[in-house]
Amino acid sequence: MGTWDTGPFDNDTATDFGGDLDEAAREEREPMIRGVLVRAANPPDFLGIYDGERAVAAAALVVAQHPDGEPACLNYGPSEPLPELPADLRVLAVDALDQVVSDRSELAELWAEAANWSKWRQEITRLHDVLDPPIPPQEEALFEISSVTHSHVPQKLCQNHFS
Repeated sequence: MGTWDTGPFDNDTATDFGGDLDEAAREEREPMIRGVLVRAANPPDFLGIYDGERAVAAAALVVAQHPDGEPACLNYGPSEPLPELPADLRVLAVDALDQVVSDRSELAELWAEAANWSKWRQEITRLHDVLDPPIPPQEEALFEISSVTHSHVPQKLCQNHFS
């Protein structure tokens, strides 16, 4: 594994993916990113390392266009501008990242053996949380739920005002 740090483009596979995006025509870039995310989000059985590394890089590119996101790696990511990516890629990127860290991922398996596993996992969590923010714990209840008892005594539904 040609990896030098924990960032989305800090490995040979992701850097090559960035280069492939740069070489592709502008209209081919979004389908390339989508294809990478689809392969990772729906692996046939086990997510291979290269598909996992490309998925993390693709998710970082989706995050970079999110209002709360940060730019993807400027040193090793694509240098050519990407078209505006459709919002549906956010959900697909979350699904792909979920697979990347699952027990069916070769990339997660390899990182679990690395000394800086927790730093890598924090990076994946950061990307995931931009796209699918966790719901913060609530300190105060918005409303009170009270118990309602029902009487078994028949009640009049309406009164006759003419009696």
